[in-house]
Amino acid sequence: MKNWVIAAGALIFAFTFGAMALAPLDTAQGEPSRSTAATQTANWRVIDGDTFEDLDTGDRYRLENIDTPETGGRARCTAERQLGDRATRQARALITSANSLDVRRTGRIDRYDRIIAFIEVDGRDLGELLIAEGLARPWRGRREPWCDANGALLP
Repeated sequence: MKNWVIAAGALIFAFTFGAMALAPLDTAQGEPSRSTAATQTANWRVIDGDTFEDLDTGDRYRLENIDTPETGGRARCTAERQLGDRATRQARALITSANSLDVRRTGRIDRYDRIIAFIEVDGRDLGELLIAEGLARPWRGRREPWCDANGALLP
């Protein structure tokens, strides 16, 4: 009986504190953080079309809902690199011209320690804006190739 009580207590403890550890905390409120409004957008660095850094906090974000082409040496073909550069420039233009940014954290962090989040620019979803402009595609849970065997962009 004693072992059962100890096991039940340990399970309750693990469940309670494990769930709390998974939810990001708003340190001012002690509650899960669902949204962070950022009205000063000049302190953001656009790393590429789907990765951003808040220079005030050091937080790095990966957009939840899109995949943009790679840039630089990570691109698998010239066409991917060019489209990735365009996506980066457009994301930078949207963020730097925004009156407000709203970051909605999902509570997850990827393998590169980026916070997975949705970002709204002046009330519009940044990922959806990039998709509408042909600079990104919906994220399907894994990286998919942008280039065919001949170095052209896949449809």
